[in-house]
Amino acid sequence: MEPIKLGIVGLGRAGWDMHCRELESRKDKFQIVAVYDLLPERCQRAVERYGCKAYSSIEELVADPQVEIVDIATRSIDHFQHAKMALEAGKSVFLEKPMCVTYRQAKALVELANQAPGELYVRHNRRFEPAFQYIREVIESGILGEVYEVKLCRVFYQRRDDWQTLKKYGGGLLLNWGPHIIDHGLQLLGAPVKEMWSSLKRVAAAGDAEDYLKIVLRGENDRVVDIEISGGVALPAPEYVVWGTKGALECADEKVAKLRYLDPQVPLPPRVASDGTPTGYGTPEDLPWIEESKPAQPSQPVRMDMIWDALYSAVREGKPFPITLEEALQVMWVISEAKKGTPFAEE
Repeated sequence: MEPIKLGIVGLGRAGWDMHCRELESRKDKFQIVAVYDLLPERCQRAVERYGCKAYSSIEELVADPQVEIVDIATRSIDHFQHAKMALEAGKSVFLEKPMCVTYRQAKALVELANQAPGELYVRHNRRFEPAFQYIREVIESGILGEVYEVKLCRVFYQRRDDWQTLKKYGGGLLLNWGPHIIDHGLQLLGAPVKEMWSSLKRVAAAGDAEDYLKIVLRGENDRVVDIEISGGVALPAPEYVVWGTKGALECADEKVAKLRYLDPQVPLPPRVASDGTPTGYGTPEDLPWIEESKPAQPSQPVRMDMIWDALYSAVREGKPFPITLEEALQVMWVISEAKKGTPFAEE
């Protein structure tokens, strides 16, 4: 099968440093045939490297009959309009996160995609993060018992001052790191959201957008997912913490997981609560704990750039794309709900 012909819109940090770099090892599957960026020198660099066409407007790029998929990697505030333009031109769209900047926009885009000849694919590439896939396998294995809380954390200290700190461009950690970790949280919740709570702040970054967020989700299964992302924390914290009725897991740096769980091969004698007045804290017992440290790697190797392989399989082989539009919409719903009643609320 022939490579998928891509037109890339936006050649900045995401489009050039991520998308183009990842595509260079997939020349049998993808061909960059057209590019557009506000800065002509970026377009010229792409022309010299890939032998593609460079356009002076998005309208010209989406009208190119050679372009099969428009890969949108522009600023967050432009995602809705640029994706809409491509879909209305009959193209399929590969859309960098965040899908849009509001849930309302995201719903409108999905409605348009459902009526348009092209398909809409959202680039939640951290679905392919090895540690996330590993944590999901551990939860599903049952060795931790019934999982009742999951903590997802990405913290650092950075006095950031680029456009990602400005609300007018769709900046802020909620729309930057947020889509990745909220998507993880919704996947690990294991049930529809029953209720949520959130708090947003600006701590260390320049600009007027939030660089701290806390979101707590409770599922209909009563499991809690606690999400924390901050650019104002001076000490590291584990990226993943999982608590279950028979064990726990902690993973730092997305590399090594520490597990402590009860040996499933050793039956535990029943315990009956006493209403007496002991001097200690109940009857002591020696529990059969297993403690392990192992690489946070799933049974099947994955890398985040493998989202391109999933896109190719969806387009050329008709396989389901692993991130459904309903899942992408749910991420945007959480983002919009988290902003309500805060200084960062949508206008």
